[in-house]
Amino acid sequence: MVTGLPDPALRSPGPLPLLVSMSDIATFARVKRPVVSTWRRRHPDFPAEVSENSGRPLFDGAQVTDWLIASGLGNAAPQELRSELALFGIIALRDRFTPWQLVETLGSLLCLRRLDGRPLADDGANASPTSPPDAEADEALWSALLRRAERIDAEDDFVLRELRSIDATAAPLARLAEDLVESAYDERGAYEWLLAARSRLGLDSLAADAVTPELRSLLAQLTDLRVRLEQGETLTLADPHARAGDLLAALLDDTEDRDRVTVLAADPDDRLTRITRRRLLLAGVSELDLDVQTGSDLEERFADPDLVVTQLPYRPGEDRSVLATLTELERVAYLLRPGCTALVLGPADALVDELNSTEAAQLRSALLRENIVESVIALPGGVLPFRPGYRPALWTLTRGPVREAEGMVLLADISSEQLTPGVRMRLAEDVLLWRAEGFRGLDGHDPRYGRLVPVADLDRAFGGPLTPPAPPASAIWSDKVTERPALIAEAEARLERATEDTRAYEDERGPYRGAVQRRVGRLPRRTTLGKLITTRRVTRLPGHRIDEKHLTRDGHHNVLGPEEITGERPVGDRRIDRLLLATAYERAALTEPGDVVYTLAPRLGVYVDHDGFSVVAFPARVLRVNAGATRPLTPRVLAALLGAARGTARSPSAVRPARRIEDYQLPDLDPDEVLRFEALLAETERRQRLLRAQAEALAEARRLTVAGLADGTLTLGEPRTINRT
Repeated sequence: MVTGLPDPALRSPGPLPLLVSMSDIATFARVKRPVVSTWRRRHPDFPAEVSENSGRPLFDGAQVTDWLIASGLGNAAPQELRSELALFGIIALRDRFTPWQLVETLGSLLCLRRLDGRPLADDGANASPTSPPDAEADEALWSALLRRAERIDAEDDFVLRELRSIDATAAPLARLAEDLVESAYDERGAYEWLLAARSRLGLDSLAADAVTPELRSLLAQLTDLRVRLEQGETLTLADPHARAGDLLAALLDDTEDRDRVTVLAADPDDRLTRITRRRLLLAGVSELDLDVQTGSDLEERFADPDLVVTQLPYRPGEDRSVLATLTELERVAYLLRPGCTALVLGPADALVDELNSTEAAQLRSALLRENIVESVIALPGGVLPFRPGYRPALWTLTRGPVREAEGMVLLADISSEQLTPGVRMRLAEDVLLWRAEGFRGLDGHDPRYGRLVPVADLDRAFGGPLTPPAPPASAIWSDKVTERPALIAEAEARLERATEDTRAYEDERGPYRGAVQRRVGRLPRRTTLGKLITTRRVTRLPGHRIDEKHLTRDGHHNVLGPEEITGERPVGDRRIDRLLLATAYERAALTEPGDVVYTLAPRLGVYVDHDGFSVVAFPARVLRVNAGATRPLTPRVLAALLGAARGTARSPSAVRPARRIEDYQLPDLDPDEVLRFEALLAETERRQRLLRAQAEALAEARRLTVAGLADGTLTLGEPRTINRT
């Protein structure tokens, strides 16, 4: 949050800086708050504070932005930094204007700039948006802007109403609009960036229906708009529930051929229709090819839709009517002419789930029998960020499908998947190939995420769920599935060998006995790791800062970081090439066999590197036991005692550990007791490896068996009985 401006009584003549706190700097630099403190401490050229608010230093936002760009620090690109600074300037004006006024006025000014082809603030381009008020200059600027709007938008289709509803105090917004255009390169980029920040401006109602970028990308892929335009087609897009125009803008963002696109849209909210109208105009749609109505009906006389993409209006679960949702879906179906495709996003309880209402089941069955339903897709939750508990689904409709697709529906379920690029690509291929070719028998494309189901079967189920009745055929006949019996037999053989190895070891060494007994007499004296380091019994070595981009899975040296030490990632999953290590990290040293690697972040973790020749990644460090000390330790004993030390846990809210590792208290065991402890630890490790081999082989056999029985590709015969004498 921008902290604000100094008291007007203390202002000096001239432009005032936009003041930002250290938390604000962290926000638009995309780093953690402590990073900014580090920058300020380590870099003498970091901008000096210009003010203070409740003990917090405040900085000139423009100076900080210039410093971040010049230094290259932070995780934001230069244009993003300038856009963020402009947004902070907009937020600073929320004490003068409501969030709706900010979005509507700035959008209108950007649209006016596009329509007029001239900068907005010609009369005051050198003034700052937060400069001390100059009523005469602001009045002149605003009057000039109104005259331009009256001349260019006489019918009030885009900007006039919004600019007339506000007075000359909004003149700073014209200068902020110029800043947005400068950082985003054009008016369209500036407006899209502004709408992307609608929640930060306080317009949650405008963001409530927004979907994730991943879902917008999937919808764009399912329309195949780019390919159709590249083939020379002229298309009409339609959205009868446009809201703020997010879906239409996403489709247009996927293509550069916007001169061959006509757009129809409608929404009952007049404010939203005007936002959509401005958004589409800035996206490159000609005024003559654009019709956005206020209401619930499209102006179909304007053009026949070729693609309909819409999101049915959200209703809370308590008020949601399945029948009303299906009725809205039916209205979309009426818009389809032969060859037209529609994508309808709505609640899964109406579009996919089993229906309890006879009337709703009749309506859904009627839509299926009409031979227009191409696919029904259950989507993952969370694709509407404002409503994470909402379960969405998607219907694709095509009027007049290819002959090979008649009487069939593609049912797909990706509700348990993440919308990664791979998932989106494969699902889009399934739907687009089904749309283009239909069912082609054994030589056709087997869907990766669904099943082709006859409409007659769905009609007989009357109101049943529209979910795939079985795993996709491509999954059932994949190599992974056909090889399952052999893989299970191999896992069973490994289990047999591991069991024999364990039995042979126990026959040789006997059952496990630790020979543990209660200590009599004085307890061993205590020491600390710090004292062990001071007396040279243990040497501490630093870890190395390794760039993540240098890590691979096929390098020469294991990389041991906090993830490996705490068990979150298997050892060997990250490796580094030895030539790269020698050239890029000249001072990096490899571990020696028996080094103890430890970390305190995110929690205490200890690992004995028995093989050595690994690279330790900071914040992990190394403890090396000195075997020639008077009272020697062993790596296993040191690691075990450190892992069992008291007071090593960290409170969930703590930034730092409760104490330094040098302060950890350990028992100073006698040398002969150390040797016995070492033998016990080595014995338990050997037995753990034998048992782990059995457990892993058994788990693999069980996993493959369960998977095969679950998807119907395996069955069970009579269990084999093995008699041992």
